[in-house]
Amino acid sequence: MTSPLRAAIAAAFLSAGMAGAAQANQPWANLGRAPTPAEIKAWDIDVRPDFKGLPKGSGSVRHGQEVWDTQCASCHGEFGESNEVFTPIVGGTTKKDMETGRVANLRAEAHYPQRTTLMKVPTISTLWDYINRAMPWNAPKSLSVEDVYGVVAYILHLGNIVPEDFVLSDQNIAEVQKIMPNRNGMTLEHGMWLPNYAFTGKPDVRNTRCMKNCPIDGDIKSMLPENMRDAHGNLFEQQRVIGPTRGWDTTKPPRNQPLTQRQ
Repeated sequence: MTSPLRAAIAAAFLSAGMAGAAQANQPWANLGRAPTPAEIKAWDIDVRPDFKGLPKGSGSVRHGQEVWDTQCASCHGEFGESNEVFTPIVGGTTKKDMETGRVANLRAEAHYPQRTTLMKVPTISTLWDYINRAMPWNAPKSLSVEDVYGVVAYILHLGNIVPEDFVLSDQNIAEVQKIMPNRNGMTLEHGMWLPNYAFTGKPDVRNTRCMKNCPIDGDIKSMLPENMRDAHGNLFEQQRVIGPTRGWDTTKPPRNQPLTQRQ
């Protein structure tokens, strides 16, 4: 065996030994295993705006109300008006919005007291997906397919989008999408919303890339100047005709002052 050949073989053995030693020193080298098809299927539950991933099934407004009253109303109110700390789900939309696909109260000069879910959400698939994966809060993923269809139908009925005898299903959900109040209110100018979800467009982020010694902006942007505290009246009295959130009482001193100065 020639010297170059022996040197090459020795280098190969040495390289293999070093790789093995490096792997042995990595505590994560033998961690975990490949997921089974059943495990992947259990996690692959997202429903896209084109309704890919939506399971077959249906649910009536009446069934949705039964589920709502027992599992949803304690947090979100009997009629979607919410209570305690949650944002209202229903309110602020009109029949005109269903015609135009844009919620007028989102652009009104006299702002609606609160942006509700039905005012903001453009796609019915978002409602279905979120309720299916996250609700009820204390037992996520516990609702049946019929329950989810029913709850979505009930929410849409509360918003006067579908009638009380409506049955939402995988067969008619695309038609309901065509009358969602804010269906035209979302931006399409980003790489995540192209025909057939090609994901090849430009991102909607416009920041300058920084990888080292990046500047940090520590300025507080939401401060209410003292001379403006009552410039437009008491915010507390102008906020909320539905739901729980209250505007800050601007007739009182800021919270960071001692209680003796605030009384």
